Amino acid sequence: MSRNEFLGEFEQIVLLTVARLRSDAYGMAIRQEIEAHIGRGIAIGSVYAALDRMERKGLLSSDVGDPTPVRGGRAKRFYELQARGAEALRRSREVLSGLWDGLTIDPESFA
Repeated sequence: MSRNEFLGEFEQIVLLTVARLRSDAYGMAIRQEIEAHIGRGIAIGSVYAALDRMERKGLLSSDVGDPTPVRGGRAKRFYELQARGAEALRRSREVLSGLWDGLTIDPESFA
């Protein structure tokens, strides 16, 4: 990810969730954690699309766990935040914090 490339809102949410879940970061757990924090449902396909895209960018890595009987013998793919992803999150937070610094927004003052 280049210095001039910024994370989108959903990418930030997914990366932060992977960081929060640590070793339990697999597709459905990521989705459930996000839904718990944003208060609405999201499509699992959106989560996997974001995970795949960010893995290609080197922000995340993944590994397939052992098959489990609960999943009919299927294995889970676990995701891990990489240093590049942590740096992208740090930069995003820095940019947003800088923009918010000293700013007060009153929704009633806007048309």
